[in-house]
Amino acid sequence: MLKRSIGSNAAILALFALVTAGTLAVTQITTREPIERAIREASAKALLEIIPIDRHSNDLLVDTYPIPKQYWALLGLKQEANINLAREPGGAINAVIIPAVAPDGYSGPIRILVGVNRDGTVAGVRVTNHAETPGLGDKVEVKKSDWVLSFNGTSLQDPQRDQWKVQKDGGAFDQFTGATITPRAVVNQVRKVLDFVAEHHQQIFSAPVSKRAVEVEQSPEQQPAEAENN
Repeated sequence: MLKRSIGSNAAILALFALVTAGTLAVTQITTREPIERAIREASAKALLEIIPIDRHSNDLLVDTYPIPKQYWALLGLKQEANINLAREPGGAINAVIIPAVAPDGYSGPIRILVGVNRDGTVAGVRVTNHAETPGLGDKVEVKKSDWVLSFNGTSLQDPQRDQWKVQKDGGAFDQFTGATITPRAVVNQVRKVLDFVAEHHQQIFSAPVSKRAVEVEQSPEQQPAEAENN
């Protein structure tokens, strides 16, 4: 009788564990796509905030250049990602937007986009995803604080590279009242992006038009107008 009871309880526990695991798996699968879609939408919105439409003549959402895998670690990336290219009429690249992840936020990784002009100055920075503390670390969001706008126009020369720290660490950038870890992580990662661009400036700013951008340009919607012009 006792053995039968133990066996019955074990079966119930096993069934419960199986149902729980299945529920968690289904939840993960069903929520992954909406989360990833939300991140993509936030990133797309941020691209045009960093480099407004009047600063480029191409579709920077599709004109991209892949980041070589050997630089993923520097930029905090764990999977493939692209640099968005902003071109002037005629095709010259005047600015780029580079995705990066600050791995050392207070509550986890902080996803950012960093716009860099051809002259090496920062065109803009936007945080696209984070889990920082509301009312403290979330001030990295432009809708919560203008702190992130302090990067605009900065470079590795202004301030000097060794000043790319928060003031508490002897640097040039403000931290938040009651929160230092979050801004420290963002400042450090933006500097790494600038280092990456400085080291590969020629390669990045001479990137060819992406295959996807060419396909969009030659899409059926464009063909009638092109035919009329010929």
